[in-house]
Amino acid sequence: MDLLLILSQEHDKLPLAELRAVLEVENIETELEVVCPELVILRNLEEDVFDDYYRILVRRLGYTHEVHHLIDECGYEDLDDAVKAIDWSNFIDENFAVRVKRFNTEIDTVATERRVGHLILTNTENISVNLSDPKSFVRVVAHHDNVYLCYGRYQLNKKYFEEMKPHKRPFFHPGCMSPKLARCMTNLARVKEGDLVLDPFCGTGGILIEAGLIGCKVVGCDIDWRMKKGTATNLDYVGITDYQTHVVDVRELEMYEEVDAVVTDPPYGISTTICGEGASGIFSEFLQSIEHSMKKDALLVMASPHTLDIDSLLKDVGFILLERYEIKMHRSLTRIISVIAKIH
Repeated sequence: MDLLLILSQEHDKLPLAELRAVLEVENIETELEVVCPELVILRNLEEDVFDDYYRILVRRLGYTHEVHHLIDECGYEDLDDAVKAIDWSNFIDENFAVRVKRFNTEIDTVATERRVGHLILTNTENISVNLSDPKSFVRVVAHHDNVYLCYGRYQLNKKYFEEMKPHKRPFFHPGCMSPKLARCMTNLARVKEGDLVLDPFCGTGGILIEAGLIGCKVVGCDIDWRMKKGTATNLDYVGITDYQTHVVDVRELEMYEEVDAVVTDPPYGISTTICGEGASGIFSEFLQSIEHSMKKDALLVMASPHTLDIDSLLKDVGFILLERYEIKMHRSLTRIISVIAKIH
């Protein structure tokens, strides 16, 4: 069985990197086929775990727009025959809608939707079309001359990332990371439900919210008591209960339990200081102090400015760079997302 994923176009590499990380940590065995940068197919998923994997991907992924059960694929000229060959009663409950999404093709979207909908309607009994609030959703994806016929069993909550933007939470502070990027960084850390995640520069708690919603236990620390209190407020707001927050300088952090991952966005603004330390000093001290709080196989996923030479800092401590991604923020700042492992 196959799944078709429509990836976000917000970044050229992060959506696919996030997907690969989730497949790895959730032990999802599949053949990953990249049709184009925005379109990916997961081939040959085992039937008895297909539904579980479908749910996991919908629940976890941040930079993916849609995940669908791929029923069949064909050339555009064979579309009518392919639609009529499918027993749609296995997928459609009472009513349905057809929606077409195009990639590198000029087919008529509205005409194709009507065409596929008519064929389904005339070849399936006891169903109707409902365009406003359908119980069943048929997604037709066209790429060049190929067409993929899909069924959407589970829908990603697209509104979540809009509703959870930092300024819409009870506690807000300027400079917060977007929830999509926070979710992606958490996924890049290869954490799963029940793992312990630490953010030693928790700020308003954005990263901890995303880790908590995946099902992780979370610990947040900050040198500013207002951030510690605000993080707790925001975690309570989204219903996360398995958390701890502390006021502590990262250089004095002593965890009672080694963590499964550290995911963080240390402060690096022009005016940033911790006891007189600039951004470079903060990162250096942080890297030196955090290693002993991490399990042997734990990953560190960290944001940093392009002006900071992370590679030289890593040479001085027990870490090695695994992955790196650049995000252009504005003319003067590119944010670097690094996935880092301990050297055994």
